[in-house]
Amino acid sequence: MFSYWENKHFFNYDLIVIGAGFVGLSTAIHYKSRNPKARVLVLERGVFPTGASTKNAGFACFGSLTEILDDFWSMSPDEVVDLVERRYKGLQKIRKKFGDKALSYQGTKGFELIEGEQLSALDQMESINKLLRNIFKKEVFSLESETAAFGFSDRIKAVVRNRYEGELDPGKYLNALWQLAGKLGVKILTGLEVMEVGKDDGTVLAEDSRLNLVFNFSGKKVAICTNAFTKKIWPESDLQPGRGLVMVSTPLNFEIPWEGTFHMDKGYVYFRKIDGRLLLGGARNKDFEGEKSLKNEVNPKIKFHLEKLAQEVIFPGKRITWEMEWTGIMAFGPKKSPLIQKVGEKAAAAVRLGGMGVALGWQAGKELSKILDKGN
Repeated sequence: MFSYWENKHFFNYDLIVIGAGFVGLSTAIHYKSRNPKARVLVLERGVFPTGASTKNAGFACFGSLTEILDDFWSMSPDEVVDLVERRYKGLQKIRKKFGDKALSYQGTKGFELIEGEQLSALDQMESINKLLRNIFKKEVFSLESETAAFGFSDRIKAVVRNRYEGELDPGKYLNALWQLAGKLGVKILTGLEVMEVGKDDGTVLAEDSRLNLVFNFSGKKVAICTNAFTKKIWPESDLQPGRGLVMVSTPLNFEIPWEGTFHMDKGYVYFRKIDGRLLLGGARNKDFEGEKSLKNEVNPKIKFHLEKLAQEVIFPGKRITWEMEWTGIMAFGPKKSPLIQKVGEKAAAAVRLGGMGVALGWQAGKELSKILDKGN
């Protein structure tokens, strides 16, 4: 039951965005910036974004050497280069828009740990640098000469440096988006789960299960930015959820001999130091099927694998205790490139960020807002 005033002011909009993560807020901001008088609403089922925006590991990255090489199995060279360029330029755009201080961005560089069975990747490093030269002008990847200085176990045969990667604080990034959205007059409602979208008529049916209330919103345009949770409201989409575990240790009682962001195993494993602790995550490739889940639960098989890596490879012989753990849920498909397209007369979607929402979200939102803006 709603009041006269609620029905009059809170149910009809020029644009309704579903999902308040990086992509959803970016879409709302870009649309509102071009249409200052537009009424824009963002709906989010959680208090914080439900997927991975504030549950990621804070890597400002675009792909390690072995991850890029692995992409050639499912993508053409042009597609691989285009994806790297989108990711890299996406990172530059958010740094320029919000500033490094607001994001707590640090250009500490990226590193990849190479084990014995991956040494052949080093033979292709020069060709990958050549392939990416039009984007970066200089070589991206180089071989570290002092591998022992990192203190890793002898399982690590080489370390590859990526000069253009860094790290940031996802919570600060979300805060920056919130502040800009609020300044522009974007309205954000949390605690509402969207049950159905009329892609041709702009209706959005949402539910507040706590109060047993159903909300019937109406939008001239609807943006679907729900990533891993998209199939519920767009069943035809070719998306698979991919859950990612992140763990943070208690403060370490020894000095960490390195800084930067680190990857292993084709980019599936990642770690960095944060506030004197070890942040470690990923490894969904150890149980792909088990991680195709929308449940925020910890997979014990993956947790065991990460704990073992921490104590046997990253800090061999050291005792690591863990203070917290969480999971974020990403979306994947046949290709890693984002899926940005119309899905009805009044609806369009930006999904399938492939675990690179930090790098791709802002630009994906801009592209989606342009699609929605057509025909206004």
